[in-house]
Amino acid sequence: MAYSKLEYIWLDGNKPTQSLRSKTKVVHDFSGKLEDCSLWNFDGSSTGQATGDSSDCILKPVAIFPDPDKENAYLVMTEVLNADGTPHETNKRASIDEEDEDFWFGYEQEYFLVDPETNRPLGFPADGYPAPQGPYYCGVGAKAVFGREIIDEHLDICLKAGLNVEGTNGEVAAGQWEFQIFAKGAARAGDEIWVGRYLIERTARKYGVAVDWHPKPLGDTDWNGSGMHANFSNGAMRDEGGKELMTKVCEAFGDHIQEHIAVYGHDNDKRLTGKHETQSIDKFSYGISDRGASIRIPVTTVDDGWIGRLEDRRPASNADPYEVGARIIKTVHSAL
Repeated sequence: MAYSKLEYIWLDGNKPTQSLRSKTKVVHDFSGKLEDCSLWNFDGSSTGQATGDSSDCILKPVAIFPDPDKENAYLVMTEVLNADGTPHETNKRASIDEEDEDFWFGYEQEYFLVDPETNRPLGFPADGYPAPQGPYYCGVGAKAVFGREIIDEHLDICLKAGLNVEGTNGEVAAGQWEFQIFAKGAARAGDEIWVGRYLIERTARKYGVAVDWHPKPLGDTDWNGSGMHANFSNGAMRDEGGKELMTKVCEAFGDHIQEHIAVYGHDNDKRLTGKHETQSIDKFSYGISDRGASIRIPVTTVDDGWIGRLEDRRPASNADPYEVGARIIKTVHSAL
């Protein structure tokens, strides 16, 4: 009898930032299809999602990917339900208000690879700092690149799993990396980012390396923080476009600053300082090709006749893409 290993992945109740959890289900004669993934319960009292006297929570599969790193295996992204089948309060995927794939998202997920013994990024000595920022962004060679084997393996696994990764690169700080994922629909984009995060955690662990998702792990220093820049568009922006429409969308984001910041990641104030390619958290701006603005209008959007995407540069690396996408959809709807 053939067997398959299904790795059920979910988000726990950790505060202020949820963490990934997973457990393996062995099933026989599995079709490989999402609709044949059953609901599964777990002990919510051990993940901050229930009390001990009523501990059962339910995992509902929402996306499935083959797991190229294991035999006869699949990665199953799930959302958490209460025992009665209603969305758990920690289930932010359920807050996405969309009926189709009209909204497209491209997330640029940044993070640091760190030595778990020193809690310092790869490329950093135990005491002090490496050479200043400059050579590390898209760098080449042993003096500028740290952890490349991990990144290459992660990219291969993501692509073989079917994640729509569009690229990866070394970022501005030593030991800092990024991968980009594009998807149609906020839910699907969120699913793929979370599975991508899961896979970099698992891959780095094989090398004895940890992943740091904090938006400013190096504190108040002259080193860049980590974001999850959100590129977005809907049908009107892609088909109709125009400077007036795009400006209207940008202005709408300025009318909902606090609503966005509230879901753009904990400790984001340490990153959004107005330095290191960010706008200050208490200000709002937008501009063409301006990486110091809250909203960057890509020069390609302008060159194409003001048709295409915008980039919200404020979401932090530890932000929940489900919440980010849900909030962006609401704000764009308020403008158009």
